[in-house]
Amino acid sequence: MHDKILILDFGSQVTQLIARRVREAQVYCEIHPSSVSDDFVRSFGAKGIILSGSHASTYEDHQLRAPQAVWEAGVPVLGICYGMQTMAVQLGGEVAWSDHREFGYAEVRAHGHTRLLDGLQDFATPQGHGMLKVWMSHGDKVSVLPPGFTLMASTPSCPIAGMADEARGYYAVQFHPEVTHTLQGTALLTRFVRQIAGCRGDWIMGNYVDEAVARIREQVGDEEVILGLSGGVDSSVAAALIHRAIGDQLTCVFVDHGLLRLNEGQMVMDMFAGRLHAKVVHVQAQAQFLGHLQGVTDPEQKRKIIGREFVEVFQAEAAKLKAAGTGAKGAKWLAQGTIYPDVVESGGTASKKATIKSHHNVGGLPATLGLKLLEPLRELFKDEVRELGVALGLPHDMVYRHPFPGPGLGVRILGEVKPEFAALLQRADAIFIDELRAAIDPATGKSWYDLTSQAFVVFVPVKSVGVMGDGRTYEHVVALRAVQTSDFMTADWAELPYSLLKKVSSRIINEVRGINRVTYDVSSKPPATIEWE
Repeated sequence: MHDKILILDFGSQVTQLIARRVREAQVYCEIHPSSVSDDFVRSFGAKGIILSGSHASTYEDHQLRAPQAVWEAGVPVLGICYGMQTMAVQLGGEVAWSDHREFGYAEVRAHGHTRLLDGLQDFATPQGHGMLKVWMSHGDKVSVLPPGFTLMASTPSCPIAGMADEARGYYAVQFHPEVTHTLQGTALLTRFVRQIAGCRGDWIMGNYVDEAVARIREQVGDEEVILGLSGGVDSSVAAALIHRAIGDQLTCVFVDHGLLRLNEGQMVMDMFAGRLHAKVVHVQAQAQFLGHLQGVTDPEQKRKIIGREFVEVFQAEAAKLKAAGTGAKGAKWLAQGTIYPDVVESGGTASKKATIKSHHNVGGLPATLGLKLLEPLRELFKDEVRELGVALGLPHDMVYRHPFPGPGLGVRILGEVKPEFAALLQRADAIFIDELRAAIDPATGKSWYDLTSQAFVVFVPVKSVGVMGDGRTYEHVVALRAVQTSDFMTADWAELPYSLLKKVSSRIINEVRGINRVTYDVSSKPPATIEWE
C-alpha cells in the first residue's frame, strides 16, 4: 500500500495543481469533495490532509467546512487560501473581509522558522528577513489567530498570510503554493508531504506497471475486453498496459474518422498491430463522419456529432465481433483511456465547482453497450501517463506528442468541415510540426517542438488574394498556433524565431496548393483559449 495524502476540494479551479505537485514529490494523493463524511476521512488512511482554496467566503457559506474528523485524525493538515480561512474559523480564530485584496504577485515575509518554511526564501531584505515570491488570490483574510497558533508569514496588506500550530501539525498559507508563480511552492508542498507528513516517495511509474498489470488481471480474469483506440496518448497507453496484462483477451477498435493527423492511422496500426502484436480492428469511417458534419458550423454541435458517430461506429463494430464469434466474442469489459483530470473536470470529484467541460469517456458511453468499464489510468495525471507509456516501451515521440483534441481536426477547421479542407490542413500541420522538430534552440539545445506545449495549424474559412509567378491567386488562409504552458490553465504564445516562422510559411504556401497566406496567432490564454473552437 502506498502512503497517501487526502486533498479536500472546496471548489478551487486549481485544486488539480495541488495533486500534481504532490504526485511530483512521488507521493500518492486523491482529491475528494470537502463534503465527504467523517467516516470517509477516518477510513481513507491519509498520512496528511490538504485543504484547497475556494471562490467562497467563510462568513457567507457556513456549510463549506472541513469535516470534523480532519481535526481528530491526528495527522498534519495544510490549509491553502480558503483552506487556511476555514481552518482558522473552525479552530477558534476569525476571518474578515479585507479592504486590500490581493490578486497576483506578492512578496511574503516568513516568520518563526517553522518546519514548513524554515530555510525557504527567494531573497532577503536588508534587515535579513527571508522573503518569498508568491501568487495570491483572496479578498478575505484571517484577522484573529486561533488558540495555539503562531504567525508564520505576512504581507503589508495581509498581516496573517501564514499560521502554524506545530504541536498539532497544523499549517496554513494564504497564498497558493501549487501554482508555478509561487517560486518555492513545490519545495513547500514536498516538505509538507515528505517530511512533515512522513510519506515515503514510493509513487513511481516504473514500479507502477507491475501493480497496474496485477490489478487488471484480477479485475478481468479470463474475460475479454474491447477498447476504443483513438491514437492519442491516453488510449494508446491504456491499450499497451492492458495488452501487457491480458494479451489476446484485448481487442482494440481503431475508428478513423478522417480528421486525424497526416498518416496517423498507419502509424497506429504499425505500432499496435505491428510492434505490439495486439488485435486491432481498423474501421475506415471517414465518409460517415464527414457526411454527418456536412453543413454544420457550430463548434459544440460538431463535437457532439463526432462523439455520437464514434459511439455508433464502436457499437456496430463490437456487435460484429460478437456475431462473428471471433476476437471479442462475449466481451464483458469496455476499456477507456480516462485519466484523473477527465474525472475532476467532469465534476467527478468537485465540490461546489462548475463543470469545466464534459468528457465523452466519463459517463458518456451508453449503458446499452452492456459492458463493465475498465479504466486503468483513471488515477493518473497526463505526465504520469506519459511516464507509464515509456515504461511500457512505447516510443518517446509517440508518448510525448502534443495534446490532440478528441474531435480531431474537426475543431481546427473553423466553420463547416469539408474533406478538401481536412486534406489541406493535414499537410500544412505536418509541415509545421516537422519544422518545429527540426529547429533547435541554441540557448537550450532543445527542439522548438519540445519547447512548446502545444502547436498546430488552424484552417480559416476565408480566402485572400495572392500572387504566384505572374498570376493572381485567390486561396485559403491558415493560422499557426504555438503555446507554452505548465498546466494548460493559462498559456503564453510561443515566441518562435522569425526564421522558423518564415520557413514554415514558405513551405506551406509552396507545397500545399490551395493555401496562399499563413498567419501566426499571438494571443495568450486568457483571454483566448488554446484551441480556436
